[in-house]
Amino acid sequence: MSRVKEFNLPDLGEGLTEGEILTWLVKVGDTIELNQPIVEVETAKAAVEIPAKWGGVVTRIFHEAGTTVEVGSPIVAIDTDPSAGPLPSSEGGSSAGGGPAPSAESLAAVELAPEEGSVEPGMIGGPAPGGRTAVLVGYGPRTTSAKRRPRSSGTPSVSPPTSSPPAAAAPAVTLPSPVTPAPAQAGPVPAAAAPAAGSSAAAPANGHRGGPVLAKPPVRKLARDLGVDLRAVAGTGPMGSVTRDDVHQAAASPAEAQGAAVSTVTAPAAAVFDASREQRIAIKGVRKLTAENMVASAFTAPHVTEFLTVDVTRSMRALEKIKARPEFRDVRISPLLLVAKAVLLGVKRHPMVNSTWSGATGEIVVKEYVNLGIAAATERGLIVPNVKDAGRLTLRELAESLNTLVQVAKSGKTPPADMSGGTFSITNVGVFGVDTGTPILPPGESAILVFGAIREMPWVHKGKIKIRRVTTLGLSFDHRIVDGELGSKFLRDVGAFLEDPEATLLAWT
Repeated sequence: MSRVKEFNLPDLGEGLTEGEILTWLVKVGDTIELNQPIVEVETAKAAVEIPAKWGGVVTRIFHEAGTTVEVGSPIVAIDTDPSAGPLPSSEGGSSAGGGPAPSAESLAAVELAPEEGSVEPGMIGGPAPGGRTAVLVGYGPRTTSAKRRPRSSGTPSVSPPTSSPPAAAAPAVTLPSPVTPAPAQAGPVPAAAAPAAGSSAAAPANGHRGGPVLAKPPVRKLARDLGVDLRAVAGTGPMGSVTRDDVHQAAASPAEAQGAAVSTVTAPAAAVFDASREQRIAIKGVRKLTAENMVASAFTAPHVTEFLTVDVTRSMRALEKIKARPEFRDVRISPLLLVAKAVLLGVKRHPMVNSTWSGATGEIVVKEYVNLGIAAATERGLIVPNVKDAGRLTLRELAESLNTLVQVAKSGKTPPADMSGGTFSITNVGVFGVDTGTPILPPGESAILVFGAIREMPWVHKGKIKIRRVTTLGLSFDHRIVDGELGSKFLRDVGAFLEDPEATLLAWT
């Protein structure tokens, strides 16, 4: 049985088919223990840390961070018996060298290059293990010997004089190339080469020149008399010089010449609208699943949204009283706690809002438990983890569960199990300073409540206009299950609890 075991990417829940490797928590050569977290993987649900199935030494990592891997594919290899010594070549090679060790025969076959003009083994053109010759791919082995380049001494080494003609008798500097240069061919340089090069270097690319303008004194005087700027004239004379004809031609059409010159200098760069000014974000992970669910929900369940503005001044006072009690001194409490309690009490009075539409069986499934979802914005996208069986929790237990849920969601460590099975959701847009919105139902749920910002506003209270704490609630529901009457009654009851939580709680329980 092989010592090295390959650990495959497991199914992290609900039939997910792939995951993206976010971070490796170990590296090759590390000694790990059983159930030690070794890699962080993001699925369509959340980012989770995967523990090791065996203890041992990491011998190979199959995929780098940022790679999307299918479920069941190997991601890491672990040597489960490192005390038995180095691995044989059949099991991945020795860990010291990262590959199979060369055999004695191959080492003995290495040829030593002669001391004169020697080349280090493994270098291009030199001997390599196994009697091979190290070559660049596609170029073949060298057929000539190479010499090391002499040390720089400040003066070039001059080759011995040859019998070449005087035109080729200039001192030749020893080339650093490992290949022996071919002898230079002696002969006269074509006469047309120098003038062509000179004229091309002197000829301007356009009317403007950066250096001095070539023109004879009479031509310069003529240009001054005619008001022509020689820098804007393309010369047609020898070496690109400006002639009298060039000046007369420029004077005959000054508008075109000067306009071209000005436009060349002052024309602003054209705006670019291409990929260099765009950012592309891959649609994957949580964002991809959220988009698919929202599209499926929006075009499957007929959405209806109702709004209710309520005075929550008494709720804010009740919240301060709760914070002062000894049972809640070490628990963070926010207005969301009272909104959650209002929803749980409203569900007891109107159970149909806590149900789901089953098209496969042609039934409406009413849930007798409330898995209360709280929408949370994270760096990886929007997720809706839920508090399991929230209706059975005390107010303190509910506060602790909400705090834990939000903290874990913001850290990106929410397990997939916490985001499945929701029955009713709340989204709090008030933390962003938004009054209300029209939320989309999570798949399988029949209602979702949006909780807006709490603001001080003028409000009619006991027949007088006073400054009160006011917020706006919004309820979106599946009109196949929840009709206008049921949705209105439920929203009214939630608002009634937030207007006077103490009296309402006594009346309803």
